[in-house]
Amino acid sequence: MILRQKELFRNIVEEYIKTAQPVGSKSLVEKFHLDISSATVRNDMAELEDLGLIRQPHTSAGRVPTEDGYKYYVKNFVQLEKELDKKEREEMKKLRNEEIKGTENNIKKLAKVISQESGLGVFVGFNQNDVFYTGLSNLFSQSEFHDLDLISNVSNIFDHLDEVIFEIYNDFSNQTEIIIGGQEYFPEDCSIMIIKDKDILFGIVGPTRMDYQENIKLLNFVKNIL
Repeated sequence: MILRQKELFRNIVEEYIKTAQPVGSKSLVEKFHLDISSATVRNDMAELEDLGLIRQPHTSAGRVPTEDGYKYYVKNFVQLEKELDKKEREEMKKLRNEEIKGTENNIKKLAKVISQESGLGVFVGFNQNDVFYTGLSNLFSQSEFHDLDLISNVSNIFDHLDEVIFEIYNDFSNQTEIIIGGQEYFPEDCSIMIIKDKDILFGIVGPTRMDYQENIKLLNFVKNIL
């Protein structure tokens, strides 16, 4: 993949994350002021499609990332150590360390704020047998959840979250883990981002079309507090 196609792919993913709409060649040329024609963009899109990184959901539509595309995006474009900038930290100043440390109740409050900031679901495993979750309404407000099967599958996970956390609790270290797409315990079309610190498992659950970089920043904020 040449550099131009790599940047084009990044633009497709980030635009789709923002809009939840298939991304077309004309809109890419106009929005990103590309110095190539729409025809060249379409040719590059065809090559990205051949690589399995994007797909066309239906005839005459733009392109959307595939599961493999999101994995490639996270590996090549997401900075796992990136943190909130000063302005973002100021917006969350009520969560200064001294206000959060030490109590389970305060960490639950933190989970609710992270759910609001991300617009996704959040879960906390305080230990293998003590689980809290919040933000289902935020999660189900995402456009992907017009699919009743997906709602059912995700609801089932949260209904049995204590069993899931019991099974996966010891599988994580203090490294940030990003699970994209269907796994043994999580449904397809969803992604899970997890950190573990001081034996607390903290995760964000959303559709594969989530803002991975912004959520990494939120998880690093959580890690600093924990």
